[in-house]
Amino acid sequence: MSGHSKWSTIKHKKGAADAKRGQLFTRLSREIMVAARSGDTDTDMNFRLRLAVDNARSNNMPKENIQRAIERGSGTGGAGESLEEITYEGYGPGGTGIIIQTLTDNKNRSATDVRTKLTRNGGTLAQAGAVAWNFEAKGLITVTVEGRDIEEVALEIVDSGAEDVEIDDSAINVTSPFDGFPQVQQAVAKIEGVRLESAEIAMVPTSTVELDNEKSRQTMRLIDLLEELDDVQKVFTNAEFSEEALTEYAQA
Repeated sequence: MSGHSKWSTIKHKKGAADAKRGQLFTRLSREIMVAARSGDTDTDMNFRLRLAVDNARSNNMPKENIQRAIERGSGTGGAGESLEEITYEGYGPGGTGIIIQTLTDNKNRSATDVRTKLTRNGGTLAQAGAVAWNFEAKGLITVTVEGRDIEEVALEIVDSGAEDVEIDDSAINVTSPFDGFPQVQQAVAKIEGVRLESAEIAMVPTSTVELDNEKSRQTMRLIDLLEELDDVQKVFTNAEFSEEALTEYAQA
């Protein structure tokens, strides 16, 4: 398993145990609101909303919070926040590319916060397109396997239309084409012995940059700081982290 993929897996596991539930629920609510505003409030008709709701449920967000966010986004539950989706691009330590996706009601504040975190932690803000060319939108699915041979399950997942699978202990990380993501997710969820842990649209790098231990630590720290910003929804990088830094990060 590559250092980039292993880092993504570690982050997911750490995120599931994140104590900052208030900040997490705010982020999840915003994503639900924007998804509800952009389409139908029926999750069967609005795939983005279904993803947002599924993600909220997997993070134990209360049902009433989810429903409130849908109502606010659709305008049936009072005036919601006027949120704008803005993506920033930057460079991290060692010349790695970083994509920062935000939902904000104040783009000046958002831009200032992102720029400050980058410049104070070994990075720089880049022009639009400077980094994005090296990333592709893909579906990312993580499942765990119980009571079955994980290699056999991985082969079934490949047959479901997945582009790639990587096995990590009892988990399988699945990459799917952007356009075929809903179909692959549904097919994977129906496989016997599979538990769906997460599913999202992500920006996946087409090539990565190998980092030494020091640059790996700096980059992971920078990404954590960016993700702590209220307006930031997701951060993606093409960094290939060292094994030593990954072990330290998993144990922190």
